[in-house]
Parts: sequence; structure tokens; C-alpha cells
Amino acid sequence: MPFDTPLTYPAARRQDLVESLFGHSVADPYRWLEQADSPESRRWLAEQDHLRHATLDSLPGRGQLRTHLNKLISVGVIGPPVWRGTRYFFMKREPQQEHAALYMTEEDGTQRLLIDPIDLDSTGHTTLDSWFPDLEGTLLTYQVSVEGDADSSLYVLDTASGCVVDGPIPRCRHSPVAWLPGGEAFYYVRSLPSTVVPSGEEHYHRRVYLHHVGTDPDTEDSLVFGADGDRTTSYGIAVTGEGHRLILTATKGAARHNEVWLADLTAGSPTHPIFTPVQQNAHAHTHAFVGRDRQLYLHTDLDAPHGRLAVTDIASPQSIHWRNVLPQQPGARLEHVAMLDSPRLTRPLLLAGRNRHTFSEITVHDLATGEHIDDIGLPGAGVVGEIRARGHEAWFTYTDPFTPPTIFHWDALTRTRTTWASPPGRQSLPSRPPGVVHHLHCAAPDGTQIRVTVFAPRSRPGPLPAILYGYGGFGLSLAPVYNPEILAWVEAGGVYAVAHVRGGDEGGTEWHAAGARANKQKSVDDFHAAAESLVREGWTTSSQLVISGESNGGLLVGAALTQRPDLYRAVLCGAPVLDMARYERFGLGPSWTAEYGSAESEEELGWLMSYSPYHRVTEEGSYPAVLFSVSEGDSMVDPLHARKMCAALQHARGSLTTRGDNGIVLLRRERGAGHGARSMGLSVDLLVDQLAFAAWQSGMALA
Repeated sequence: MPFDTPLTYPAARRQDLVESLFGHSVADPYRWLEQADSPESRRWLAEQDHLRHATLDSLPGRGQLRTHLNKLISVGVIGPPVWRGTRYFFMKREPQQEHAALYMTEEDGTQRLLIDPIDLDSTGHTTLDSWFPDLEGTLLTYQVSVEGDADSSLYVLDTASGCVVDGPIPRCRHSPVAWLPGGEAFYYVRSLPSTVVPSGEEHYHRRVYLHHVGTDPDTEDSLVFGADGDRTTSYGIAVTGEGHRLILTATKGAARHNEVWLADLTAGSPTHPIFTPVQQNAHAHTHAFVGRDRQLYLHTDLDAPHGRLAVTDIASPQSIHWRNVLPQQPGARLEHVAMLDSPRLTRPLLLAGRNRHTFSEITVHDLATGEHIDDIGLPGAGVVGEIRARGHEAWFTYTDPFTPPTIFHWDALTRTRTTWASPPGRQSLPSRPPGVVHHLHCAAPDGTQIRVTVFAPRSRPGPLPAILYGYGGFGLSLAPVYNPEILAWVEAGGVYAVAHVRGGDEGGTEWHAAGARANKQKSVDDFHAAAESLVREGWTTSSQLVISGESNGGLLVGAALTQRPDLYRAVLCGAPVLDMARYERFGLGPSWTAEYGSAESEEELGWLMSYSPYHRVTEEGSYPAVLFSVSEGDSMVDPLHARKMCAALQHARGSLTTRGDNGIVLLRRERGAGHGARSMGLSVDLLVDQLAFAAWQSGMALA
């Protein structure tokens, strides 16, 4: 079907720029597109916007798709309670509400709205990033970002009056908060001012401070930890329930291991705590906490790739003294632990949340011995979120592909599970799931078995338009959670598959390492194998197969489209990392060398250049259609990656004359959002464009 008016790709100047790096000739013809604000880039971007709208806005079925996605997303969400004293705090988003809001419930059941991001900014471009009530529930810190900058300004709210009593404190990106008893002071993490760090490193150089409410953070906060830390180090902090101990963790960049320290706040000043090392120089990730029995518990993958729970006397915190409470289980990753220690119980209990082949289970154990006592039945094959405990009660979130997140309550006295809260708009969804879930296995080139989760219509007459999604990095696993994108696609008659490739955490730390650094190509090999399996087993065909990934997943599908362009019809590439020779220079790139390697190392540059998508595009190549999606406010992955790759692919494609042309390349950019959280409206806008593009390219009729 021809365009109403013939269209051409925006002209993009090609530079004859080739650098020699450790013997590699690294071409970069579109380096000028790294500068988004130059007149040349602004013109190019404006023409890309015009091309995208001219191509996507008139695609058939968009109206029905938008209506359906609004219904699926506006089901709303509710979070599990966080108890402080007799009050609890929770998040809730009502149907059609742009953002979730924070509520507080009093002992008598009275519920009050504390923070609604829309009240802070009616445009919907301000997000509530995090919140931390004090130990008594009288004060609460909250952090907000504007238009996706993710820099986060921190405020302190009086929960009784709803008034802000302190802040803003800027530069608190991803800062945890640990309150001292009494609500007068808290530990938090803040980046150094931009005036004292090198240009481009404004989001780094974090430090741990102690802040007294109502004082000037720039002149009166006490530096507690981090003065000598690496520029990419991030910190975790927690004060034990009685306020006697401060636990601090440090993680360099995206490394999957950390260091842990413990300080006794009763033995010295909170301003200058004396830290005892718990874990240092170990290739392990450990989360430490203190129980009411004043023992130190350690949820760790030290000598246990699938995770274990250990315990030690708080006076002897080093690993040589650790003894197992819950040893690791083969094939089941320990994700959550929670303690129930009410005097009403005959013995303290331990709840363990494990993930077995992407599906969750919760078991009940004796806290002292680890003895298995009971199982908590779940509504189906799905995923459990964080388990939160208080006394003899526990709350947890459950979701599966066809069930929006629901909060369940478990009572250890009666051993009963009940629904505590359902999504506010749950009744608007169909009672019968629109599809079924299939679990496939395929062999990677080296023989490794790769799992593929397939969501398909109940009736499958033959090969169908399909989307194959992947991530494969940073030790993150793809869990089978409620996903409006999957539901909308399956209800329209398509297949949606998720490839659990190496680089994630589905198989523990070893599975992650098998797809990281020198092994990153194995993630791509696994993804190709999953696609070939879907075609071979009749789920879809190459001419109907769309691949999709975001962030590191954008790198995955970017590499896939350049290596096996014949295997895929189209690509949804969101917020991608694509120029692996220069990724460290932008956004949070310097934090990712533990995942990818560094271009400043001769050996590691070799790894990077072997698959770098931007550098594998050739003028003679014939590539699938691509829709790049980026956010202008993304301070994590700079949109320059998508701009440069888009220009390279458009140059390889050449002319653009008909709607039916294979290999069309489009750039979609949005304002008012960053790398993560966005308003419901922006989420729907993005999904409409992506699914309409996927349907058009794969031959699915939405109208």
C-alpha cells in the first residue's frame, strides 16, 4: 500500500571518521548525532518525527488498540503494606489514574492520601521514585524526578499534617534512606555537586551522609562513608529495628557482588560510626539484616549460586563464622526471606520465597533450625513479590501473565491465606484468560538448553504473527508477570514469546556470568536459537516474527538484527545500548563495565567490537524493519545510541517509497519520561505505536 505522499529518509551527513583502537579500525560516520542540540541534529530529529507520524499515525486498528490497552492498564495497582508502629503505608493507582499515589492507614482504619504525583505536577511528568517512613510512622522521606531526569530531589513529609517539613535535597538519585529512632535524623546517599566533579560524571561520586531534619544539607550534613569509593559505587543502608546497628553495602557499578559493613551505633556517635567488615573482596552478593534475636542473618550467594540464608553471632560477622539456616536448593533461586517472631507463636518462623524455573513458591521454616514446616499455596503458576512480615502476619504480591498484581495475607496462627487487596479495576477484566502458557526448550549452538515461555491464543490454527522478547543481562530474570502488552497481542490473535537467555538470573549467578563480558555473544546465540525454535515448531514464520527488547534488551535485539537479518521481519528496539566502543562515555555507561567490559582494555574492546550493533551495519546489508523508541529525559541510556544506529540503517536501506517496503526504519522519541517510570498515558502511547508497528509488519489485522 503506497504512502499518500512519497517519503524519503531525512538526509544524514556521513563523516569519514575512523579511529584506530588497539588495532581495530572503528568507524563512526554519525558521531555528530551524539550532540542532540546542534542545529544539524535538531533538523534531523524534526524530520524523523515527521516521518514517524506520517508512517504510524494512520496505521489501521490504532483506535481499537488504544481503547483496549487503556482498559488493560487502567485496571490499577495496589502495593503491599509497610508497617510503622500502628500505621501502614501503601501505593495505589485507581483506574484511569496517571500515577500510583501513596496512602497511609491509621490504626482505626482511616485512610489518607499522602502524595499524588499529579498534585505535584498536573502534566504527569513528575514521578514518585521512592519513599521511606521513619520507625514511628510520623515522618516520611520521598523522592521525585521531573521529566525522567532521575536525579531525584528528597523531601521530608509530616504524615499527620501532610506538610513538607524539609527539602528539597537534590542529587539523591536512587538513594536509600535509613531513619534513626525518634525521627530526628536519617542516613541517605547523595552525589557530589557538579561543580566539584569532572564533566559528565554528575550522577556519580556518591557518598553516605547523616542528615538532621530541618538543617541545611550543604553545610550541616555529616559525611559517614564513601569518601574513597570508586566513582561508580552505589550504597545500600539500613538501620535495624531497634536502631542499634547500621548496615551498609557498597556495589561498584553493575557488578553482581558487593561489600558489607556493620556498625554498632550504641558504641559511638551516629555521626561517626565505626564499621566492622562483614564481606570484602568476595565475588558474592550479600544482604544482611538483624533479627529480633540479635543474630546477624545473611541472604547470600557466597558459595551458593542459587542463594542461601546464613546466620552468625553479631559479634563475629565474617563469613568464616556463618552457618546455614537455609542451604541452597538446586534449580530454585532464593529471592525473599521474612521472619515471623510474634510471642503468640510457639516458635519463630521463617518464610522463604524461591523462584523455580521462573515460577515462585513460598515455604515455611523453623527460624532456629531451618526445618521445613509448611508451604503457602499460591493461586497459580506465577510470581511472588517482596514478602513483608509483622508479628505473626505476612503480606505478599502475587501476579501471573493473566492476573494483575494482587496482595495476599497469610496468618501464621491459623495457617490461612486470604486476599488482602485486589487491583481497583480487577472486575473489568474477563474472568477467563484469553490465552494459554506453553513452556518450550531449545538448544543453543553449544548445546545449552534455553527455556522459552510462549503465550498463545487458545486456538492456534497455524503459524501466527509473533513477538519474541528478550533481555539477557545484569543478572535480571524475566518473570511471568501481568503484562498488558502480552494480553493485547494474544487477544488480537498473536503469539508472544519470552526467551530466557543467558545473562539473566534464571539459573542463578552462573547463568548470568555465562552471558556477560566475554560471553555476551552467547545471549545473542541463545536468542537466535529461541527464534529458530519458534519457526521450526510452527508457532510462527520468519516473515511474521517481530523481536523486541529494551535497554540491555535493546542491545540484544540490535545485535540479533545485524547478525541474522534473514530470521526476523521487524524489530522493536527500546532505549538501547548500541555503540559499544563509546558506551562508557555517556549516561550511566561507566557503571556497566562489569557487565560488558571496557573499550579501554585491548582484550575487552575485542569482545565489544565482535557484536557492537552500530559497527556491524553495512551499506550492502538488508535488514528487518526497525522502530527505535527513546525518551529525551533518559539519563541512564543516552538516546544517541538509537540516533546513530537509526541513521546507519536508514543509509543502508536507501530510498523509502511504499508502505509495504521491507526494512523501514523509524525513530520514536518522547518527552516527559526517562528510562523507567512513566505516566499511564505515556505508557499507552508507546504501546500503541509499538504494537501497531508490529502488527503492520507481521501481517496481523488489528481492525
